[in-house]
Amino acid sequence: MDIKAPSSSTGVLRGFQSDGMWLILSLFVAGGLILGFGLLAEEVIEGDTKGFDRTVLLAFRSAGDPSNPIGPPWLEEMGRDVTSLGSLAFLAFVSVAAVGYLLITRERWYAALVALAVVGGEVISTLLKIAFDRPRPDVIHSARVFTASFPSGHAMLSAVTFLTLGALLAKANPDHRAKAYFVSLALFLTVMVGLSRVYLGVHYPTDVLAGWCVGSAWAILCWSAIRWIEQRRSR
Repeated sequence: MDIKAPSSSTGVLRGFQSDGMWLILSLFVAGGLILGFGLLAEEVIEGDTKGFDRTVLLAFRSAGDPSNPIGPPWLEEMGRDVTSLGSLAFLAFVSVAAVGYLLITRERWYAALVALAVVGGEVISTLLKIAFDRPRPDVIHSARVFTASFPSGHAMLSAVTFLTLGALLAKANPDHRAKAYFVSLALFLTVMVGLSRVYLGVHYPTDVLAGWCVGSAWAILCWSAIRWIEQRRSR
C-alpha cells in the first residue's frame, strides 16, 4: 500500500496553525499581566495595599532599627550590587552590546526587538511614574533615588531586558536543557533585582510587582510582534 507524503501546503497550514496558537497564547499571557497591573494599580490608588506594603517592607528591616536592613553589613552591600544589575546604565550597556552583536551577525529583526523592548520599556516606565507619582517609602535608605515609586523602574526594565535576551538565547540553542537554563536565569535575575529594591527600602513590594507585570507584558508583546513580522515575511 502506497503512503503519500504530505504536501507542502499541508506543512505550511500546520505551521500556520502552530504559529497562530503560539501568538494567541502569548497575547493571552500579556493581557493577563496587563490586567494584573491594572488591578494592582487600582488597589494602590485606593490605599488598600498600605498594610501589605508596610508589613513586607518592615520584614526586611531590623526590629530595633527600621532604618537598617536585616543581616550583616556585607548583605546590604550585596543588595546594592544586585540592585545595580537593574540600573539604567548597566541595562543600557548590555542592550547596546546585544544590539551591536545582532547587527554584526545580520540579525536585524532581533536587533530591532532588543532596541524596541528596552527603549520602549524606559518610555513606558517614565510615563507611568509621572502618572501615578507615588512617594517613595518613608524608611531611611542608603540608595539614591530620583523618580517616583510606582511602578519600580528597576523591576520593569530588568524584566524587559533579561527576559528578551533570555528568549533570544533560548531560541538560538536547540538543546531544551539550555533553553530552560537561559529562561530560568533571566527569571532569576529579574526576581533578584526586584527583591533587592524592597530589601534596600527604596520601593514598596507592590511597586516591584507592578514593574514585573508591565515589564514582562511589554517583553512578550515585543517578541510576539517580531515573530509575527518574521512569519509574514517568510510566507
